[in-house]
Amino acid sequence: MNHSRVALITGGAQRIGACIAETLHQQGWRVLVHCRHSADTAKALADRLNQQRADSAQVLVADLDDHPQTLALARQALAQWQRVDLLVNNASAFYPTPLAEVTEEDWHTLMASNLKAPLFLSQQLASALARHNGSIINLIDIHAQKPLPRHSVYCAAKAGLAMLTQSLAIELAPAVRVNGIAPGAILWPPGVTPDTDTETRWLSGIPLARKGQPEDIANAVSFLANAPYITGQILAVDGGKSLTR
Repeated sequence: MNHSRVALITGGAQRIGACIAETLHQQGWRVLVHCRHSADTAKALADRLNQQRADSAQVLVADLDDHPQTLALARQALAQWQRVDLLVNNASAFYPTPLAEVTEEDWHTLMASNLKAPLFLSQQLASALARHNGSIINLIDIHAQKPLPRHSVYCAAKAGLAMLTQSLAIELAPAVRVNGIAPGAILWPPGVTPDTDTETRWLSGIPLARKGQPEDIANAVSFLANAPYITGQILAVDGGKSLTR
């Protein structure tokens, strides 16, 4: 029987999530790649990983805006290999919500993937995680502490996720560790290509004077997944941006 550790990565089909899945897989984990609309991309990733090591990657499809599907995702994750050792709450909706234009639908959409789903996936998987002294890693944002203009609902959701990380670290101890990662400028949002002046202005506020790479986040996930005496911490991976105004 294969006793390799199992990681569930939400939003794992592309961008940072895919890099996390690939990095953990390279380190011997079996990975459950969750997606919503990117099933073909997720399958291509899983096929590539399974070619490297048989029966080591599986795709799970669920809409985290839909509560029953979120609960079903947890059940499907456990059914695949009868264990989950790491939950990476990476999936995230992100878009501006100027106060004059924000709707209740915006509230539900941004809270669902950024806060509600992480809470209920943690609830549903807590017992399984505890059996193997597993952990939860939440992808937060440096803007959980420093607001991003015109993104009040997103920032509020990530601030909630930061507090959820710390409160669950206490509640689930000592069997399950819970930590967070707060990325800074890693990838521009899908479909956004800033002009040179905008990018230069943004990078000027980062002490390391450059964007990070998805691998920076994936390596931080790997570190926290293998740090048995760290819990309740939120690690900023932001080139020092959170130190500046």
